[in-house]
Amino acid sequence: MNEQEFLAEYDPRAYPAVAVTVDVVALTIRDGVLHLLLVRRGEPPYEGHWALPGGFVHPDEDLITGARRELAEETGLGGDRLGRVHLEQLASYGAPDRDPRMRIVSVAYLAFAPELPDPTAGTDAEDAAWLAVTALPSRPLAFDHGRIIDEGLERARSKLEYTPLATRFLDPDFTVTELRAVYETVWGHPLHAGNFHRKVLSVPGFVESTGTSTERGGARGGPRAKLYRAGDARLLHPALLRPAREETIR
Repeated sequence: MNEQEFLAEYDPRAYPAVAVTVDVVALTIRDGVLHLLLVRRGEPPYEGHWALPGGFVHPDEDLITGARRELAEETGLGGDRLGRVHLEQLASYGAPDRDPRMRIVSVAYLAFAPELPDPTAGTDAEDAAWLAVTALPSRPLAFDHGRIIDEGLERARSKLEYTPLATRFLDPDFTVTELRAVYETVWGHPLHAGNFHRKVLSVPGFVESTGTSTERGGARGGPRAKLYRAGDARLLHPALLRPAREETIR
């Protein structure tokens, strides 16, 4: 039997039906606080519960296209603005009972960008909002989204240790102080300003000077701060370790 004959006789109904969805752990920093995008489901299952933005993958799209579509639908982002969002595959979740409707495998994505706009609830949602990560324990979550969120947050925190992706939370030009604020917000730990500044500038390719500075000095009338942009490094060497992990290694 050749391949054409095999495919002509192949019956996919001989196997249990499995659907595929995408879910997006979208993070941004608002007013110095790490926020996560959630939607409140407007229909069963888990009606009234908060969930990650996501949905079924369309027959004519691949996984990352589906993730981009879902993110664009909830945030209103499109074109160049959506292109600035860092988006990477997080993990796959396929426990047989994770969705009461049928066997559904979800492929989760992690996304973050600076100051993402206010969300707009989709057709199957009652509400959509950026919620402070610290407020999540008080929210009833749908499906296994609590686990997905925990793993997405840990991925984001670890990524900041060994990649320059912290710069993706900022505008193209930024100060080292603003970059330190990203680390402090995502890690949840204060950092020594002088040590952080020294480490950042000593890592090859992490940041590069724009040759310009801020228009005004600091809050106390100090000198204007130098502006930097993301460099061409893909990995940070040496890595910037979280305070707790740094103490463990020592």
